[in-house]
Amino acid sequence: MEPHGELPVLAAQALAWPGQPGMVDRMVTDVGHEAFRDRLQQALRARRAALAAPAALGLVLVTGAAAFAAVSLTRVSTDIYTDTQAQHRTEVEPDVFAFGATIVSAFQVGRVFAGGASNIGWATSRNGGSTWSHGYLPGITGNGGGPFGQASDAVVAYDAKYKVWLISSLGLGTSSVDVLVNRSTNGGTTWGKPVTVATGSNDKDWITCDNHPASPYYGNCYAEYDITSASNSVVMSTSTDGGATWGPALGPVGGARGLGGQPLVGPGGSVTVPYESFAGTRAIRSFHSTDGGTSWDRSVLVSDISHHTAAGSLRESPLPSAAVDGAGTVYVAWADCRFSAGCTSNDIVLAKSTGPGTWSAPVRVPIDPVTSTVDHFVPGLAVDPGSSGATARIGLTYYYYPKASCSASTCQLDAGFISSVNGGASWSAPARLAGPMSLSWLPNTSQGRMFGDYIATTIVAGGNAYPVLPVAHALTGSAFHQAMYVPAGGLAITGGSHAAAASHSHPRTRPAPRRTVTAR
Repeated sequence: MEPHGELPVLAAQALAWPGQPGMVDRMVTDVGHEAFRDRLQQALRARRAALAAPAALGLVLVTGAAAFAAVSLTRVSTDIYTDTQAQHRTEVEPDVFAFGATIVSAFQVGRVFAGGASNIGWATSRNGGSTWSHGYLPGITGNGGGPFGQASDAVVAYDAKYKVWLISSLGLGTSSVDVLVNRSTNGGTTWGKPVTVATGSNDKDWITCDNHPASPYYGNCYAEYDITSASNSVVMSTSTDGGATWGPALGPVGGARGLGGQPLVGPGGSVTVPYESFAGTRAIRSFHSTDGGTSWDRSVLVSDISHHTAAGSLRESPLPSAAVDGAGTVYVAWADCRFSAGCTSNDIVLAKSTGPGTWSAPVRVPIDPVTSTVDHFVPGLAVDPGSSGATARIGLTYYYYPKASCSASTCQLDAGFISSVNGGASWSAPARLAGPMSLSWLPNTSQGRMFGDYIATTIVAGGNAYPVLPVAHALTGSAFHQAMYVPAGGLAITGGSHAAAASHSHPRTRPAPRRTVTAR
C-alpha cells in the first residue's frame, strides 16, 4: 500500500493513543515517510472531526473494526519491590473472585525471567468495586518473610461456611515447588502466613470451595495442581476446615496428564474439573467427583484443540477458563483456530456441560467477523452465580492482536470484553478495555513476553463484571510500567444480538503444538 493510502488508518491508530502529542511523529517515523507529516496531520484532524459526534457519546471508532465503548480503568496495585532477580514495576497473571459485595484479586508482583515473581500481591474491595485496598502476602518469599525464592500462580476462593478467603499459590524453592494457601478471616484485607497443601515438583494450582448450603459437602474446598515430576499428573486435594489443613493428593480413575485444571462446584456438591490435556491429542478434558472429593471419576473429552501460536514471542496457550452457573452447568472457554481457514488466528470458543460427563460442541464467540485478522487469546470467563440456563449472564474478558500477522516489534496487544444474557446464545458488541500495548512493555520470560498464562473475570451476583487486568505502558528508560487495573464501577452485562455459531468450522486444521509443560 502506498503511504497516502495509509493516512486514514494511521490517523485512526493515532487516536487510539489519546493525550500523546508525539504519536503522529512516531507513526510517520514508523512508516518512514517524513514528507507525509503534514498530510497525516490533516488526516488526523479530519478523522477527529468525523469522530466528534460519537466521541461525545463515549465511543471510539477504529477503521476496519467494531465500535468500542470507552472504559475508565482504576489501578489497584503496583510493584513495590527492588530485589535484583526480578523485572520490576511489573504485575502479571491475575485471578479474581467475588462473594457478596467483596471482591478479592491476587497476582504475581515483580516477574522473574526464569519463573515466578518477587511475591504475590492482593487487591480487595469490600463495597462491590467502589474502592480498593491492596497489599502483599506474608510468609511466601523473602520479601514477605518467607523461605521461598519466588512465588507464582495466584488463585482466589472463598469458603462461606467458615467465612474465610483463600489465596492459593506456588512457592518456588531451590529443590521443590510447593502448593500453598494463605487465609484471611477479616474479609480479605489481612492475610496469615501460608499453610502447605503439597510439597514436591508442582505447577498450575487452582482452588475453589463449595458455597452451597444445601450441598452435603458445604464448606469443602478443593485444590488442583499438576505434578511435573510425574508426567504432569493432575491431582486434587480436599480441605474440610476452611483451608487450614488438606488431604492427600488424589487423581481421577485412569489418571490425567495436563495443566491448568479449574475445579467448579455445582449446587448439589458435584465438582467438575476441566483441564488442558497432554495425553495423546492435545485437548480439553474434564473429570468430576460426586462424593466430596473422596474419589474422582475417569476423565472425558470436552473437545480437541486447534490453536494458532500468537506472533511476536508472546507467552500464551490454550489453557481453559471455566465457570459454573446457578443450576450447575459448567462453561469452558479457550483460544482455538478451528473457525479460521488455515488456522491463521484464534477465536475464543465456548463449550457447555450437558450432563454428567457430557459436553456440547464448542461454538465461536462472535467478537468480530470470522474473516477478520484479529487473533484472540487468554480468556477470562465468568458467569453470574445467581443466573442459569437460557438466562445465564456471562462476562468474557480476553486479550487480542488486531492483526494476527505481526512481529515482536509491530504486534499491538489489546484487552477486550464481551457479554451474554442468554447463556452464550448471543453476545454484545465488544468493548476495548486497554491497549494498544507494545510487547516490549511486557516483562520477558523463558517462554516469551508475559501478561499472564491466565486472566480472570468475576461477576457480583445480579450486578456488573469485574475483570482484573495487567495493563502496561511505555517504559521510562529501562523501567517497566505494568500494573493491575479494574474497570471503574465494573462492566455491565448487556448481551446483544450477535449470535454464537458452530458453522464455518475447519476442524483439525492445525493441532495445537506441544509446549513446555512447566508453565510457572
